[in-house]
Amino acid sequence: MEYWLPIIYMGIMGLALLIYVMLDGYDLGVGLLLPLAEEDEKDMMIASIGPFWDANETWIVLGVGILLIAFPLAHGIILSGLYLPVTIMLMGLMLRGVAFDLRVKAGDHHRGRWNKAFFAGSLIASTAQGWMLGAYITGLQDNITSLLFSALIAMTLPALYLILGCGWLLMKTEGALLDKAISWGRMAIWPMGLGLFMVSVATPMVSPAIAAKWFTLPYTILLLPIPLSCIICYVAIFILLGKPNILRHGYGWLIYAATAVICLMASLGLAYSIFPDIIIGHMTIWDAAASVKSLQFTLVGVVITLPAILFYTFFMYRIFHGKATALSYE
Repeated sequence: MEYWLPIIYMGIMGLALLIYVMLDGYDLGVGLLLPLAEEDEKDMMIASIGPFWDANETWIVLGVGILLIAFPLAHGIILSGLYLPVTIMLMGLMLRGVAFDLRVKAGDHHRGRWNKAFFAGSLIASTAQGWMLGAYITGLQDNITSLLFSALIAMTLPALYLILGCGWLLMKTEGALLDKAISWGRMAIWPMGLGLFMVSVATPMVSPAIAAKWFTLPYTILLLPIPLSCIICYVAIFILLGKPNILRHGYGWLIYAATAVICLMASLGLAYSIFPDIIIGHMTIWDAAASVKSLQFTLVGVVITLPAILFYTFFMYRIFHGKATALSYE
């Protein structure tokens, strides 16, 4: 049990953060796309994420909460090393929350200002999350290589969110806005592909430990399904965006699903790359874990909380499935 408890907590934390990227990623993507739409289209875009966006952020709270409870030593080091980008991310998320509410209550005269604020909050949160991921992969090092790699991820992650946002709009909207989502997807697919390629090339270069894990036989062959799956999904997205008639007939969900698979494969690759470390090259999950009794005690709460959040998420998406309807300010 002493061996398996940290692994269980690490798995749950990874799952929570993966679900966060898949879910909050699309509403961050919709926020990034907001300036490209007409005024009435912006209302429809906001309506498409209205019932979901706040609840989506629950998953990052769960992930960070597990880090604090299960790995207190790593929690202090990671959040200290990422203090500035975490603060910037929280400011972006708060700006989104304020803008989401005030764009409704401020009236037509000020709605444009809050739309810009919603976009700004989405951009700030997305780039900050990318920077945090890049800094984490490089072991929280404070050198030029780490800074450049963090900047690369900070530019790449918003492009991934844009494709998730386009996929979401293809599922939730119709008519002219759906056609615009296809056009936006065609523009975003290029920087997303370039970013993923550059990250794939740069990651083993900035981390010798990760390079050794990926480029040693027979692991290189065994791990091939991960990059191959990402390539297949990327090509599928590219092809589908070139066939608007298919997307107009209710198959827009394929764009979102293929992007979600890329997120899943990237997460599995990252998990393999860092395990058993929780801070690459510095601390394993067993070094950072709380006492066995503490882990056993809190596991009861996690076993109750995780299924409850999963059920609530499934129930909410089941209730609000289908096409979005126009906002009403009456």
